Amino acid sequence: MKSHSTSKLTQSVHAGSVGDPQFGGVVTPIYPSAAYDYESEVLYPRYYNTPNQKAGVEKLVALENGEDGLLFSSGMAAIMTSIFAMMKAGDHILFQQDLYGGTHHAALHELARYGMEYSMVDVSDLKQFEKAIRKNTRVIYVETPSNPLLRITDLQGVAALAKKYNLVTIIDNTFASPVNQNPIDLGIHIVTHSGTKYIGGHSDICCGAVVSSKKLTAQIRQSAMHFGGSLDAYTCYLVERSLKTIVLRVQQQNENALAIAKFLEADSRISNVYYPGLKNHPGHAIAKRQMPGGFGGMLSFEIKSDPARFTKKLQYIKRAISLGGVESTITQPVKTSHAKLTAAERKAVGISDKLMRLSVGIESAEDLIQDISQAL
Repeated sequence: MKSHSTSKLTQSVHAGSVGDPQFGGVVTPIYPSAAYDYESEVLYPRYYNTPNQKAGVEKLVALENGEDGLLFSSGMAAIMTSIFAMMKAGDHILFQQDLYGGTHHAALHELARYGMEYSMVDVSDLKQFEKAIRKNTRVIYVETPSNPLLRITDLQGVAALAKKYNLVTIIDNTFASPVNQNPIDLGIHIVTHSGTKYIGGHSDICCGAVVSSKKLTAQIRQSAMHFGGSLDAYTCYLVERSLKTIVLRVQQQNENALAIAKFLEADSRISNVYYPGLKNHPGHAIAKRQMPGGFGGMLSFEIKSDPARFTKKLQYIKRAISLGGVESTITQPVKTSHAKLTAAERKAVGISDKLMRLSVGIESAEDLIQDISQAL
């Protein structure tokens, strides 16, 4: 079903959800077949074109205002396949400096092996970022809000730079989700997600996604078919199911996160709070402009007490890796998402040992604030 509604609430429910054409059910059936009749369209899971793959993609494409997309077995599969599809040996990619630890580690350990060059630069000053562009630069890769410090990158500014130098732009839009931010509308070419987070939303699936134009998606699909990072039918079905509630979930997470950030900002037991919804956040004005759906359910803060004792005393908020689920979870980036970075690398991007990253769920904000307070 093609949805022409501009409402994300309607798109999240109806786009891509064709239902059961045989028996008239309202839910898309699971099509587990890996073998199809080849006389019509050649369907095969590794070709990213089976019914459940298409259903999830169509819904996500509608929410991101794109033209086409792909579902992957993980967010890193989506990210690295997109990068490799856009580059060849001798090419250069420009990364913003503060990245998800998995992306940072992959860039350090994989790109040079294939003859690709990279730079990691502070993107807060676009003039300095522009100076890092080389003659062989082909791709600009950004992440906003960033993991774990929630730094905000000016996407329209990055898109203008890319247009000036004829570069392809890729963004990790995981923290924002397609509810809060649509980078394609701001001029970004390729949007990636760790679908394990807000797209899945229930901490029970692992997947990734890419949304782009038909032309660039076709280019990425060719590499994806070779790398084999496709997603099975049942998980695709769960992606489609989960996307039906993503707007409601994220709206509640937005409200909760802002309330908690304001509480933490006023608490003397907290050193720093990082949340773009706070007016004193250095990226607040840009975030307000490019995140019309809300400021997100992710925030980070530095505590003055011992992180291990603090997390152990939490009752509702669970100590766990990953994020974006209906339940609130907390991590210490130095031990999880950025554990693979050296101490010097973490210091360079501003990640301290007492930094806590909170993924806010859909529980009562009052209960969550009370939980944090008693643990502190």
